[in-house]
Amino acid sequence: MLGALLLAMLLPMWTAGQTVLALSLLLGLVQVLGVLYAAHAVMSVRSSRGAIAWSLSLILLPWVAIPLYWIFGRRRFHGYAELLYSAYLQHRQHVEAAFRTIAHYRVTLDSVLEPVQHLAETLNPLPWTTDNTTELLIDGAQTYNAMLQAIAAAQDYILLQMYILQDDDIGNQFRQTLIAKAQAGVRIYILYDGIGSHGLSKQYVQSLQRSGIAIGVFKSTRGQGNRFQINFRNHRKILIADGKVAIVGGLNIGDEYLGKHPPLSPWRDTALQLQGPAVQCVQCVFLGDWYWATRKVPDVSWQSPPIPTTTNPESVLIFPTGPADRLPACLLFFVHVINQAQSRLWIASPYFVPDEATLTALKLAALRGVDVRILLPDRPDHLLVYLCAFSYYNEMQSAGVKLYRYQAGFMHQKVILIDDRLGGIGSVNLDNRSFFLNFEMTVMIATAHGVQQIERMLVQDFQRAESVKLTTYNHRSWGFKLATRISRLLTPIL
Repeated sequence: MLGALLLAMLLPMWTAGQTVLALSLLLGLVQVLGVLYAAHAVMSVRSSRGAIAWSLSLILLPWVAIPLYWIFGRRRFHGYAELLYSAYLQHRQHVEAAFRTIAHYRVTLDSVLEPVQHLAETLNPLPWTTDNTTELLIDGAQTYNAMLQAIAAAQDYILLQMYILQDDDIGNQFRQTLIAKAQAGVRIYILYDGIGSHGLSKQYVQSLQRSGIAIGVFKSTRGQGNRFQINFRNHRKILIADGKVAIVGGLNIGDEYLGKHPPLSPWRDTALQLQGPAVQCVQCVFLGDWYWATRKVPDVSWQSPPIPTTTNPESVLIFPTGPADRLPACLLFFVHVINQAQSRLWIASPYFVPDEATLTALKLAALRGVDVRILLPDRPDHLLVYLCAFSYYNEMQSAGVKLYRYQAGFMHQKVILIDDRLGGIGSVNLDNRSFFLNFEMTVMIATAHGVQQIERMLVQDFQRAESVKLTTYNHRSWGFKLATRISRLLTPIL
């Protein structure tokens, strides 16, 4: 763009011959850049299909493809891991003390789940911990009530992280509650994603700051060489009060989660309330993101309060993933747990845009006799993603995978249930964006109480859903089928 602008300014000063020469040089330069970027795509793009698509576009349409490649071509988030390592070196004594506290609660799972534990702790520095309690929070009203109660009970500090924070009725209720706690002397740290919360008003943020609340914005473009790094998102949703209670899951803060935005009403979602050492693990995740945004480390508690003796202790894993990982940890972990399923694999996700590895794992699970069910919303909130899911119908159902569409509103929860042994709730959607481009977090539970909670909830959800028949897609118009296939071509960035 800069070259074109300079050329437009200089054109009146040049002769026709000089203009032709300048245009030829500029065109040649862009074409050379296209070839060089095509070579870079061949060497660095994750999939062969993606490498072919990028290289052809960069060579044939460099004027269009080069800017798009700057934005969408990166597969790794630069600077994050390196920055956290530098923070570790600066605060090594405190970090190691915190991890020693967490390690005291590490638990060894039974032999059936040993492969899952081994992989999880290889990909992730946080261990499975015991002495936790978990409580499902179903839908917006229950979740927000629990969050506001945790905020009201906080005595020392509050950590709040959202992908989307809305300046609406519920957003203002949170704002007023947080301001009141700040005025009472509680330290508050709020972090939101710069792209996900792009509509948040300055007045909203400034009112919080005037009350002494620290605000951080997670910007993927921060750091040297990251100007065009805008295809990444921090999709995590976290609330921590005093290091004692954490609430995580799929809900942002906005009126739509309370069913106030038809036609996506009522809104179906799930969060999880945690107590025990798993809260300190969640705290580690928040502090890493906060340090990226602010280059500061809040003073927090690492003492895990004992859980009530009458409660069965839960074995819990906090599993953060993201594009800064050395390996695609989110994809590897989910493919692995899918492969571990022996009798049942139930997944609820608002978006179904799996990569080839996940698709293969799901089909193999069904073919070996596992009850594989995937629960999707019947109403779209993102049209391209909604259309893309239809393109998988034939191959999934031919392998025995059962697809369901939730009928009682819009379903946004992200839940997985494996056999009778393992359940997960978090922010991960069954799509390429969650697996490769977003910072996400999943809570895995490996004890009977938590797994049974998830089972009862999903049974009710499937009762509110309709089984998808193969003819549902086959009887659609040719134009609809073409739209689904075109949408599928965009899976790397959906």
